[in-house]
Amino acid sequence: MQIKSGDTVVVIAGKNKFTIDKKGNKVPTTGKVLKVFPQTNKVIVEGVNMVKKHQKPTQTNQQGGIVEVEAPIDASNVMLIDPKTGKPTRVKIKIDENGNKIRIAKSGSEIK
Repeated sequence: MQIKSGDTVVVIAGKNKFTIDKKGNKVPTTGKVLKVFPQTNKVIVEGVNMVKKHQKPTQTNQQGGIVEVEAPIDASNVMLIDPKTGKPTRVKIKIDENGNKIRIAKSGSEIK
């Protein structure tokens, strides 16, 4: 899996593919990856795939009620944003002379 926590991604498929900006235009949804689940090939992206969760009152949450949280989406539905161009890009893994894995964008720039 080429996506890591903290990466900025764009949603390329699913119900959250587009959002409406302040001018009323449809723009691609982007967000920061909060958590990665490699075994199930899913990621949690900030502000994407919001679901309502019913919570009982607890010591920390005295009120309880309905809370909106991010649900995981499949990693194939998101694409990394190239730091050089700012556009969605494919990623390849290159192994340097020390044996470290480096993520390289299609434009050739290294992804941190």
